[in-house]
Amino acid sequence: MEKIMEINNLKKYFAMKSKKVLKAVDNITIDIYKGEVLSLVGESGSGKTTMGRTVSRLYNKTAGEVKYKGKFIEEYSIMEFSKKVQMIFQDPQASLNPRMTIGDIIAEGLDIHKLCATKEERTAKIYDLLETVGLNKEHANRFPHEFSGGQRQRIGIARALAVDPEMIVCDEPISALDVSIQAQVVNLLKDLQQEKGLTLLFIAHDLSMVKYISDRVAVMYRGKIVELGTPEAVYDNPVHTYTKSLISAVPIADPLNTRDRIIEGIEESYLRSPIGDASEIHEIPEIPELTEYKPNHFVETEFLKNHNLI
Repeated sequence: MEKIMEINNLKKYFAMKSKKVLKAVDNITIDIYKGEVLSLVGESGSGKTTMGRTVSRLYNKTAGEVKYKGKFIEEYSIMEFSKKVQMIFQDPQASLNPRMTIGDIIAEGLDIHKLCATKEERTAKIYDLLETVGLNKEHANRFPHEFSGGQRQRIGIARALAVDPEMIVCDEPISALDVSIQAQVVNLLKDLQQEKGLTLLFIAHDLSMVKYISDRVAVMYRGKIVELGTPEAVYDNPVHTYTKSLISAVPIADPLNTRDRIIEGIEESYLRSPIGDASEIHEIPEIPELTEYKPNHFVETEFLKNHNLI
């Protein structure tokens, strides 16, 4: 498969007091393949959103390297890169300008990149995008507050699609929506991904939804990826304690069938990402972060060594 993005020893640290840093993303190495849906899962504070914002250049990385189609992302201009990689944000209300009409919000990317030669072409493109995400052209002259949460998220998807990107980072696009609407938005994303050959980095903490949409699942814990594999491998045969804990927390829709929550060995800290010294920024691990435990099923190397699994 063709690699669309290569991430090597990526770090994103945030400065704290006394020369301390918060290791939001800590030495992550992973490849993202063209046309796949790679999901990042983990609880709040594990570094998922920071990871997504860093690879989409909304945050500047602290160390490491990210390549897009074989070129370092810094070699692309912001304009060029933003046309290739778009983002859908978690809160559909906060991410839409309340003073702009829906048509202007969707067309912002078209205007910036000068993708429409005439006003008529611009209007036709807006109408087409609205229909693509299940809305209609009459919505173009309305404002964000006139729509429901699910409709606003569809508008966010239309805005991301406007510049015909190759990859979309979806930052928990369904977490702010009613359960009845979540499936509609996920189905829309899945259909668009297949129709347009999009690559999705899907960030979520709803494990049942992730299992449905993903080609591969990466489990994040304290700024690191601790397990990576197909949904079947990760869900049916979890190895890392944290993955087992996440899966044990998924509710079962049967009052007579319960399971115990696995919490042994899990850090119970408010700040999930670890804190370290600024001097650690340029350190590179001596051993690979992940080891192939079974075919196409990778687990944190340190965990496997500590538990005598390799």
